[in-house]
Amino acid sequence: MPRPSVVAERRDQILRAACEVVSERGYKALRVTDVARRAKISTGSVHYYFETKRDLVHAAFEYNFARSLERRKQILDRHPNARERLRAFVDSYLPHDEETAAAWRVWAETWVEALHDPDLRELNERIYGEWRSVIAEIIRAGQADGLIVEGDRLLLANALVSMIDGLAIQALVGSRHMTIERMRSVCDHLLATMSTEPARAATG
Repeated sequence: MPRPSVVAERRDQILRAACEVVSERGYKALRVTDVARRAKISTGSVHYYFETKRDLVHAAFEYNFARSLERRKQILDRHPNARERLRAFVDSYLPHDEETAAAWRVWAETWVEALHDPDLRELNERIYGEWRSVIAEIIRAGQADGLIVEGDRLLLANALVSMIDGLAIQALVGSRHMTIERMRSVCDHLLATMSTEPARAATG
C-alpha cells in the first residue's frame, strides 16, 4: 500500500487533472482516460483511487471548492478590516484570469449535475453554508467596527454571494451586457450600499 504522503500527492494530482478536464470539456464529455493522460498516469492508477467516473467527479467538485476556499482565506487574511476584506473577496472572484475562470467553469458543471444528483445537492448546500458563514462573519466584524451598515448579516451575505454567482455566469458565457468591468462595477455598487462610507467604498 502506498505511503500516506504518496496517496495524498497522487490524489491531488488526479483531482487537479480532473478539474482541468471538466473545465475544458464539461462533465458529460469527461473520460477517465482523459484524466489519466492529463495526470500522466495510467487509467488503472486513477481507478485505484476512484472506482467510478462519478466518484472521481464528485471528489473533483469538492476539491475545486476546497482549493477556492483556501485561496480566498489566504487573500482575506492580508486585509486588516472588514470593508477591505469584502472588496478583496469580490475581486478574487472576478473571472479575469484563467485560474479563476477555470474554477468557475467547474462550479457551473457542479450546479448542472446537482439538478439530478442528490449527493451533489448536499455538497452544494454544505459549500454554500461555509461560504455564507465566512462572509457573514466578515460582515459581523465590520458591523461591530462601524464599517458595515447594520442589518441581518446572513441576508447581506446571501445577497453578495448570490449576486456574484449570477453575474459571473453571465460573464463566463460571454454576455456583451456583463463584461468583467461591468461585473466589478455592479459589485462595487452593492459594497457601497453595505458600507457606512458609501462614497469612499465606491472609489476604492
